[in-house]
Amino acid sequence: MPRVAREKSKTGIYHIILRGVNRQVIFEDEEDASKFLQTLERFKAVSGYEIYAYCLMGNHVHILLKEGKEDLGVAMRRIGASYVYWYNWKYDRVGHLFQDRYRSEVVETEKYLLVVLRYIHQNPLKAGLVKDIQEFKWSSYGEYISAGTLTDVEFILNIFDSNRGKAKVKFEEFHKEQSNISCLDIEDSRIIKDEEVAKII
Repeated sequence: MPRVAREKSKTGIYHIILRGVNRQVIFEDEEDASKFLQTLERFKAVSGYEIYAYCLMGNHVHILLKEGKEDLGVAMRRIGASYVYWYNWKYDRVGHLFQDRYRSEVVETEKYLLVVLRYIHQNPLKAGLVKDIQEFKWSSYGEYISAGTLTDVEFILNIFDSNRGKAKVKFEEFHKEQSNISCLDIEDSRIIKDEEVAKII
């Protein structure tokens, strides 16, 4: 059955999800998470994309980015292939790590852009991993509040206010709000490790 062509975003902005095959863990430890973020940063220069948000969960990752000089599909193949090669080498495994292609949705309005941004940052909170968004180490939220090199924070902060101090206050207040607007998500976020898959088989 042929694959359905992805919808192209008029703004070039997409909300992307990469998920572990069979709900498998894709970040076993902090080194893995760091390596994935290094991979995102490495290919920014090559593909020219801008990252507005990310959140690394145990068996999946959310990314909010704007397509650059390379097509989104090419950029995502670079990211995926590089990380999987390293992951398989580290854990002495072979085969796929990510389930099928990445999933994506277009983000074409400023309102929905902010909704998706907040949704991504609130993921660890909704999953019960932390009691405060700021406690979660593996999302871009902290880069907006303090500093960082991976996330392109200026574009988003300017939406809130041209004054940087006021923008950060409004950004934090916005993230305390709850929303009932549905965003792209995975249907089942239960985590299954390689050993559990082996037992099931």
